[in-house]
Amino acid sequence: MNTMLAGRLHVPSGRFRVEEVPVPVPGPGEVLVEVKAAGVCLSDVHLVDGTLKPFVPTEELTLGHEVAGVVHSLGPDLRGDWTPGTRVALQAGQSCGECANCRRRRAPCLAVRTRGVDYDGGWAQFAIAREDTLAPIPDQLPFDQAAIIPDAVSTPYAAIVATGEVRPAQAVGIWGAGGLGAHGIQLARLAGAAPVIAVDPLASARERALTFGADLALDPADPDFTAAVRRATDGHGLDVAFDFAGVPAVREQAATALCRGGAMVLVGLAPQPLTIADGTRFSWNKNQVRGHYGSGPEHVEQLIRLAATGRLDLSPSITDHLPLAEAEEAVHRLENKTGDPVRLVLVP
Repeated sequence: MNTMLAGRLHVPSGRFRVEEVPVPVPGPGEVLVEVKAAGVCLSDVHLVDGTLKPFVPTEELTLGHEVAGVVHSLGPDLRGDWTPGTRVALQAGQSCGECANCRRRRAPCLAVRTRGVDYDGGWAQFAIAREDTLAPIPDQLPFDQAAIIPDAVSTPYAAIVATGEVRPAQAVGIWGAGGLGAHGIQLARLAGAAPVIAVDPLASARERALTFGADLALDPADPDFTAAVRRATDGHGLDVAFDFAGVPAVREQAATALCRGGAMVLVGLAPQPLTIADGTRFSWNKNQVRGHYGSGPEHVEQLIRLAATGRLDLSPSITDHLPLAEAEEAVHRLENKTGDPVRLVLVP
């Protein structure tokens, strides 16, 4: 096979289409992966609509940063013992391999690039992967669930266990119960948070939040909102509030729900200024704002173990499967929230 289907974005014009392109050839330290499943993320939608741009300027790009498949063929100069047929998930981020931190094997890399954003991703029949971005997956973990672990699951996981430092019995609020927030609810419960309070303006999202493990799901516009949080936390307030929506109004509301010493973690990306309505109260309470972005390789590896051993069930996250040829339809469905999807998965 010399050509393959791939979902290609012409970045300057925003034109997206599935087309035939040459099958890539792995270079030194790389392998060619036969893609079995690829998640569709809101970031992909934002790349198509132009609100998100690659950090590394490029004319054309194969989308897709949530990818799982099997090793198909090997490039030269590999350090690991990779063999064709090995089942793998692909880390979404790739270090530059050249900065001082990379040379010393220290994180974070100073110039991490994202698959499907800064270089060709996995909305294709085959994808190139540097061997240090491969995460082996066991036979019992389905490809569709493995594919969404990098980003859809690993980003909220890292936000909760690393940036938010959630501990058992802490009260946690999750604003936004979409693709990231729904997993945030599930993972906060897994981390032992109690109660887990979901906040979303959509009734369907609040219902989903309860099925994913929230103890309480609130409408942010409810006049009784603040009192409801206080009742649920025995007057304590939230130890950690997570903004998965990336909306300024969410951040102002979340800040007011914190307990003394509580922290607000910003996961959803927003270009607007961050404002705190009552700065004096925020300072007197010794509250904190913590920014969060992405996850590390160790988080993906930990989640693979959790999912493979049955500690974490990701099957409810897969809303639907679509053929790769229908990638445009998948983007349209996610953009318009058709069927209220958590994750759509493309299958080449």
